[in-house]
Amino acid sequence: MARLPRLSVAHYPHHVIQRGNNRQVIFQDARDFERMLDTVKEYAQKFAVAVHGYVLMPNHFHLLVTPTTGDGLALMMQAVGRSYVRWFNQRHTRTGTLWEGRYRSTLIESERYLLACMVYIDLNPERAHLVQNLADWPWSSCAFHLGLRSDGLLTPHALYWALGNTPFAREAAYRQMLQTGLGSQQTNALTDATLRGWALGGPEFVAELHSKTARRAAKATAGRPKMVKKSKEN
Repeated sequence: MARLPRLSVAHYPHHVIQRGNNRQVIFQDARDFERMLDTVKEYAQKFAVAVHGYVLMPNHFHLLVTPTTGDGLALMMQAVGRSYVRWFNQRHTRTGTLWEGRYRSTLIESERYLLACMVYIDLNPERAHLVQNLADWPWSSCAFHLGLRSDGLLTPHALYWALGNTPFAREAAYRQMLQTGLGSQQTNALTDATLRGWALGGPEFVAELHSKTARRAAKATAGRPKMVKKSKEN
């Protein structure tokens, strides 16, 4: 069965996951992490993709982005992947692929899932037991969202701004969201939708996407199609 093309629509937020091949390490030290952030920033600007959140983990990374064109995300990820692999291979004297196939992505309904996706991304180092204090992981958007660091890569989403009328109020509200965390249902929904490439949102959101793209946005309902009864001729 031919695989479906990626679902990507301009001006909608997308959650992106890229993993190392066979879960191998893709960032060996601080210089590798810094290079990836610089590379994402360069090509996000070139292809007009706003980055709202990110986390770089030793063997994979997540992005929360909004492209302004239908092909902007694909062009950005292609350029990031090629540029970083070429640099990484040369630096570490290696050859061959670095990625576990294509990057995975999905569209998410902003009102229902965007802030949850930000929290999901920023919680990664804690879930992996890499740090006790999330703000101590330097390779994520968490410290920025908590008001502890500036970050030229990020473009805060309108829903983040709406968390409070002042920076202090926004940061306190986001800190509370991190402390509350996500339930297993939300976590699984965000993971599964991204890995499978189906849009994450309610029926109206999916219907809206179907009006904007020919690519199916949600998994087809299981079961046989209903048979239409033919009227008997006299």
